[in-house]
Amino acid sequence: MTTQTTDRNRRIVLASRPHGQPKPENFRLEQTDVPQPGDGEVLLRTMYLSLDPYMRGRMSDGPSYADPVAIDDVMVGGTVCRVEKSNNEKFSQGDMVLGYSGWQDFAISDGGGLVKLDANMQRPSLALGVLGMTGFTAYMGLLDIGQPKAGETVVVAGATGAVGSVVGQIAKIKGCRMVGVAGGETKCRLAVDELGFDACIDHRADDFDEQLAAACTDGIDVYFENVGGKVFDGVLPLLNTKARIPLCGLIAHYNDTELPPGPDRLSLLTRKLLTKRIRMQGFIIFDDYGHRYGEFAAEMGQWVKDKKIKAHEDIVEDLENAPDAFIGLLEGQNQGKLVIRVANE
Repeated sequence: MTTQTTDRNRRIVLASRPHGQPKPENFRLEQTDVPQPGDGEVLLRTMYLSLDPYMRGRMSDGPSYADPVAIDDVMVGGTVCRVEKSNNEKFSQGDMVLGYSGWQDFAISDGGGLVKLDANMQRPSLALGVLGMTGFTAYMGLLDIGQPKAGETVVVAGATGAVGSVVGQIAKIKGCRMVGVAGGETKCRLAVDELGFDACIDHRADDFDEQLAAACTDGIDVYFENVGGKVFDGVLPLLNTKARIPLCGLIAHYNDTELPPGPDRLSLLTRKLLTKRIRMQGFIIFDDYGHRYGEFAAEMGQWVKDKKIKAHEDIVEDLENAPDAFIGLLEGQNQGKLVIRVANE
């Protein structure tokens, strides 16, 4: 394993498209010369790389809301970077920025889409999590689509993940009863003891449906959907009239190569949506809510400062560990926002 240097650019590219679960051989580590910025450009040095479930979709070439990563191209991803060199009057050497430069040590940018971060930010990685895309997803999905009201019951799967952990804490701020779903006793304890959930159910339990029903005796008013699969099957019968379902992901199905087995649930779902007048809405965070990022940043920043929201991170060292960490993410091995520390200050 190598570490970041100033004279070589490590980059991880998509070597082949996975069929089902991604494997290490779908990725390839390359070393190239460090690129040099032209007029109006800056050279970015990656400090932190965000790993997120949506990247699995970008590895496939099926139709989606964004273009797939091309074979032999660098894997995409949000990053916190330092400006190493600048030929752009808007940026100076040493500036810390939020960008989208992907799985590599160095990248060139014309400045478009870069967001300057506070130079004294003690935990820059938070710009990729609770103060970044995943926190923004939790905030807008829950508050704009879910519209939780004090006293209502909110359920979220992936309760200790990057999005779910923030959904749960916002719901508590809004006075809701918060029930999480997670994989394993350790994650469920974390949700209750550290994140303040009222209850958390292990989706691996044989009697999962019964445990969920017992934890939601008044039904479910908001279900924040980012997993799918058997969790949604357990949630569906418990949804109250006029329940709301923000839908931001379906990680349980990202590796599927065919339709799931079992009976066709579509008629059951559509009947439930009709008879209970349920609102279910998918969203792509920056496409749909990019114009409200400032609103989110101000309120979430204050919540974090006031310690009303705990920033839960899972930091993995070194870029070369990104493929294994990403595969583990899809298997639910992470606890909190998964970040690769590419370089130390």
